[in-house]
Amino acid sequence: MEEQEFKAFVIEEQNGSFVRKIKTKLINDLPAGDLLIKVHYSSLNYKDALSASGNKGVTKNYPHTPGIDAVGTIISSESDKFKINDEVIVTSYDLGMNTDGGFGQYIRVPANWAVKLPKNLSMKESMILGTAGLTAGISVLKISKTVKPDDGKIIVSGATGGVGSMSISILNKLGYNVSAITGKETEVDYLLNIGANEIILRKSFEAIENRPLLKTSFAGAIDTVGGTILENIIKSIKPMGIVASCGNVASPKLDLTVFPFILRGITLTGIASQDYPMSLREKVWNKLANEWKPDQLSETAVEINLEELNDKIDLILKGKLKGRTVLNLISS
Repeated sequence: MEEQEFKAFVIEEQNGSFVRKIKTKLINDLPAGDLLIKVHYSSLNYKDALSASGNKGVTKNYPHTPGIDAVGTIISSESDKFKINDEVIVTSYDLGMNTDGGFGQYIRVPANWAVKLPKNLSMKESMILGTAGLTAGISVLKISKTVKPDDGKIIVSGATGGVGSMSISILNKLGYNVSAITGKETEVDYLLNIGANEIILRKSFEAIENRPLLKTSFAGAIDTVGGTILENIIKSIKPMGIVASCGNVASPKLDLTVFPFILRGITLTGIASQDYPMSLREKVWNKLANEWKPDQLSETAVEINLEELNDKIDLILKGKLKGRTVLNLISS
């Protein structure tokens, strides 16, 4: 088994440049870990694209195989919690960052990174969800503890992205009225189809007059982009509302007064899925497999193989990818 060959999407550093290749590797090349998993599906996330571009803030050492999401079958186990042929999901922790990830047909990881695939969720569906779905689920869990559907609209930024589109679908499933912010005027029908009730164009939302407080329009928010969008969201939240912040693709900086917090009593909560506690992680995955499972789940995803991955990485870096991209490792 240790000498068995498999395919992997590998990033190599060559004279200061980073080159992407599909290479043949050996099981023995994988890092130490309790579980050896044959990967059936992975998915493409923005963090994977950064790793594939040589971003040392994500991945320190190359050559490297990205892929922060993976689902598959256990081939060997040194853990009492898992046995051979168990189907498991592995997302976040160090997978795909400095540990070879789901863009290879095999991974080896610690047992405490794995979650058993819930009933009512196929392997492919789990990767349509992936880290984006988990992050959206954690965000919705936070929102739903403070804001109920009758309390008012929930605004979601970065609406066509993985976390944004998943958040819209889950919120719609739970009966919330959802406003979606997007910079892609061509995707209005797509957003309405997955559950948005209102579309707000990014340029108009960014252009709102710069004042310490704005008209209260939303009971809660899930923000995936940061920057001016997050500033204006915070200023627009109703008293005692909540904003879940889980991204900074626009900017990590905020230019705000404390007025939304001390005059309206709103809550700004950070969403960190990478080291999310296992007990809560299992809870969210089970909700995603059951009462939170989006009705249009398959409509939010495109399936690709390893040969198509490079082009999709370029698209996500340019902000031109919508929904979820699922990587089939069995057909690759």
